Amino acid sequence: MDRVQSASPQHPAGSHGADRPAPSTGSTGPEAAPGSRRAAAQRQQMRQDLATAAMELFASQGYEETTVDQIAAAAGVARRTFFRYFRSKEEAIFPDHDDTLVRVADLLASAEPEEHPLDVVCRGIKEVLRMYASTPGVSVARYQLIRQVPALREREIAVVARYERLFTRYLLGRFDTGESIPSGWQRGGEDDSMLAEVSAAAVVAAHNHVLRRWLRAGGRGDVEAQLDHSFEVIRRTFWASSAPGARRRGSLVAPGASGMPGELVAESALSASPGGEVLITVARTDAPLDVVVDSIRAALSGARES
Repeated sequence: MDRVQSASPQHPAGSHGADRPAPSTGSTGPEAAPGSRRAAAQRQQMRQDLATAAMELFASQGYEETTVDQIAAAAGVARRTFFRYFRSKEEAIFPDHDDTLVRVADLLASAEPEEHPLDVVCRGIKEVLRMYASTPGVSVARYQLIRQVPALREREIAVVARYERLFTRYLLGRFDTGESIPSGWQRGGEDDSMLAEVSAAAVVAAHNHVLRRWLRAGGRGDVEAQLDHSFEVIRRTFWASSAPGARRRGSLVAPGASGMPGELVAESALSASPGGEVLITVARTDAPLDVVVDSIRAALSGARES
């Protein structure tokens, strides 16, 4: 496999620490000089050119048959230039995740303490969805290619895991910050880590389900609206009861209310009794989300009746 170990600005998917890569070279903020912004734009354009060339070659002649030399030649650059931007040819399929991970980490860090932590995580994963939705044609072609190449599927799983770890750490941090979190959100017990991991995994799984359905439809339809619907399903299932005074972005949620007028609210997973049993559900990845939720509800109902 075409791969090189170099002093590249790229970061491996399983990197240690905060799973937050350094931003691309060259600041684009208000304090950046015009030259710096121009250099950053040129760098981003080169990454896109290399990714486009790779996608076209993979589609026309196959992933295994395509070499880094061919990708570089198609983009009009030298082999060594390719390795300034990507460590290997499979990384060229995922050119935007490092920058998106930085944006998501910044969003989590800047969230208001009063905002419900699950809402913050939902806003974070929506940044990932928008990355795909900004170039529907490229995203659909990439999805079709990934389904055919096991190495790319493994790479995609590693990329998704970085977001999930980031969200889990954020939720755990909110549990641990008693001063800024209403007491109703903080268990202070052994369930904190489980609740953080389950909630983060649910948000990421919902995003993946909605995204893949949209990609299978050729990138057509209002994918953000579909994702918002899945968020509401997750809120009702896992975090239906908000803490006293908890803010849903832009509005105040009354104690015990979900923010949806007239709707009966189930007991939140966070406020469940410590002595309750743990329910583990297994479902196919292609099962509709509402079917999965219905099966969970049925299992919970059966457990309560017994």
